[in-house]
Amino acid sequence: MKLATYELKGQLRVGAVEGRNLVDIRLALEAVAKRHGPRSLYGEAKFKDAARALAESGAAPRDMTGVLGRGDEWLKALNVITRGMARELGKRESSRKPAPKSPQGLLVPLSSARLRAPIPRPGKITCVGLNYADHAREGGKEPPAAPIFFLKAQNTIVGPEDPIVLPPNSEQVDYEAEFAVVLGKPGRGIPEDRAYEHVAGYTILNDVSARDMQFGDNQWFRGKSCDTFAPTGPWIVTRDEISDPHNLRISLTLNGQTMQDSSTSNLIFRVPFLVSYLSQSLTWETGDLISTGTPPGVGVHRTPPVFLKPGDTVSITVERLGTLTNPIAGRS
Repeated sequence: MKLATYELKGQLRVGAVEGRNLVDIRLALEAVAKRHGPRSLYGEAKFKDAARALAESGAAPRDMTGVLGRGDEWLKALNVITRGMARELGKRESSRKPAPKSPQGLLVPLSSARLRAPIPRPGKITCVGLNYADHAREGGKEPPAAPIFFLKAQNTIVGPEDPIVLPPNSEQVDYEAEFAVVLGKPGRGIPEDRAYEHVAGYTILNDVSARDMQFGDNQWFRGKSCDTFAPTGPWIVTRDEISDPHNLRISLTLNGQTMQDSSTSNLIFRVPFLVSYLSQSLTWETGDLISTGTPPGVGVHRTPPVFLKPGDTVSITVERLGTLTNPIAGRS
């Protein structure tokens, strides 16, 4: 299932992406509670069981953290509901039959909704440095023997099509395509063989970096935490949709030119290890992000170096996850 946060008429809402449409999650659950929508659905045993499970879970969540916090079984039931709603309402639209009684806004065309960052304010944005051996070597470093972690501040988060704003005090802003893990079930001291139980899904993150700050400070926080420096999206793909997160092509284009092209198979430290390793010293919470590192091809290590400038467009594509695109805006 693809889960998105979107803005419609000035309100942030959460929905499930079904083809070219979004199914509003809160309205879908309200429709099921009132038995609104296509009557044919309520004759399906699978749909009735899912509706019963969701009804017993209480009020509908109003944000993405609330959705993810309901757990795997709830998400599976939600998937049955949203797919059924999208299928039957889509049939009515294509056949031009009268729509069944259902809340206005239940089915929203993707083209009319503005996608936002899936989790607008994650509790932790934890990033892994030098997690591709060839990226480490392009910067003249040996691959690390243990993972290198750093944090990005919450103010870095923006969504698809939002501008990356160049700060006035940097001349060396760089891109970094990254595959990100979204935590679902909270936990501490997690064994590696149970790490996936705590993963809700995956998304894309651009670890934008001001290299002059990063290298000048001899630490990474300031150069990685400028406003708008963590575009994420376009949505979260739930864990059950990705059988192997370590076999996904990841690439980045700058103004249509491919700059990074690799695979998550090249990650040094993999998802279960990263989840478990940090959980020995901190508690993972629902909605936390782990951005797993960038492959080679970053701008600072090119000859000559390539840095972002106003008018540029950066797009990151991760297989099975989609594409995250952001324009570059001038210094404020």
